[in-house]
Amino acid sequence: MAVTQTRELSKHAVDFIDDAALEALAARPAPDAAEVCDVIAKSLEKQPLSVEETAVLLAADTPDLQQEIFDAARQLKRCVYGNRIVLFAPLYIGSYCTNDCAYCGFRRSNVDSIRRTLSHDEIVGEVEALENVGHKRLILVYGEHPWYSPEFIAETVRSVYETKVGHGEIRRVNINAAPLDVEGYRVVREAGIGTYQVFQETYHHATYARVHRAGTQKADYRWRLDALSRALEAGQDDVGIGALFGLTNWKFETLALVAHSLHLQNTYGCGPHTVSFPRLTPATGLDMDEFSRVSDAEFKRLVAILRLAVPYTGLILTAREKAEVRRDVMEFGVSQIDAGTRIELGGYTAAGDAQTLRKEQFTIGDVRSLDEVVRELLQTGFVPSWCTACYRLGRTGEHFMEFAIPGFIKRYCTPNALTTLKEYLVDYASPKTRALGETVIATELDRLPDGRQKGELRTKLADIESSDQRDLYF
Repeated sequence: MAVTQTRELSKHAVDFIDDAALEALAARPAPDAAEVCDVIAKSLEKQPLSVEETAVLLAADTPDLQQEIFDAARQLKRCVYGNRIVLFAPLYIGSYCTNDCAYCGFRRSNVDSIRRTLSHDEIVGEVEALENVGHKRLILVYGEHPWYSPEFIAETVRSVYETKVGHGEIRRVNINAAPLDVEGYRVVREAGIGTYQVFQETYHHATYARVHRAGTQKADYRWRLDALSRALEAGQDDVGIGALFGLTNWKFETLALVAHSLHLQNTYGCGPHTVSFPRLTPATGLDMDEFSRVSDAEFKRLVAILRLAVPYTGLILTAREKAEVRRDVMEFGVSQIDAGTRIELGGYTAAGDAQTLRKEQFTIGDVRSLDEVVRELLQTGFVPSWCTACYRLGRTGEHFMEFAIPGFIKRYCTPNALTTLKEYLVDYASPKTRALGETVIATELDRLPDGRQKGELRTKLADIESSDQRDLYF
């Protein structure tokens, strides 16, 4: 039975974005070194920063203080996440949209956009193509259209989970789709999704009104701001927030993301599982000169500051960014990236790797294959991970925080990263990547303390090597 969507806000709905206050903080005078050091010290104790404390870091404009921020972010990232980078891929399901967002290639007024919704068989084909190169985690992306109802989203999620090729399977499906009401989130949640993402795009009220045409679904600022509060009330304890940087002042958006994270944590006892911070990139018919530009230097600063502000929140870096930028910011902030990315509908089964902008929402900057990205991660000291164990064992939401804050999560993350890496090396990697990966696994094993768990890990790795056993985790 179809769910009739309502426009009822959450029980604790409130507009927690005070533009004037955030604008004043974004423009605050430069702090002295002692103030910056105090804020950094709090972050290194793994305590979330307030909006005001985050503003201190944003106002630190001398090279020495900025370097201290980068060094602290690098230290915190290694402490909380180790040297793991989690990998996923986006899969666009439908590009029809009733909205008319000024920055988006899928906006309804863009007559040059080639629109499509994947059929069940096409979804299966795309998932098989992704599994055949080694992906285990996907995010499904939908335009905002009545066709993409909660029931439709749930149906596509089940189709993805049911599609398996050889050792290939998708173990975690995340969602990036329109805001739903509470009952709609329940329908989608029952399909077994991981994280539900809703990006505010811009938290600045006037800018939001300017880029989202009046009369469209997305023009309702408060409905969107409240979206993940409704998800949490529906029992969806993994949610992801984000802003599209380049629509307004980058410092304002950084502060607003922190404010949103704190609102969810304070109201529901569970902050966002992930924060995303894509930069505006070209799209069909988009005049980039109409928007703000966030330089590479500013982008790196905001990633480092977000890492310090939300110590236990995953930071997602997308393939919108060029490889060289991704390489830099993974060192001091990012914990998840997509790889082998295609964002045109049907892109994973299409021949060639050229981008077709009329079929895409925006331009991506990193079109390397999954194997190329994995090999570079291994070469630069990272451990690629496809781990999904925590989600299937209930270590999510508040429970994840209970494990993560004392550092207990380290008991699971490195071993599970190594078993998923071993799967990739045995089943999908090129010979060059496999040789490098086996060396990394041996090095990481040597670093682990001796004991029962290390022995169990060696057994699991041997089982993956010598048999069809897969999905072995702690």
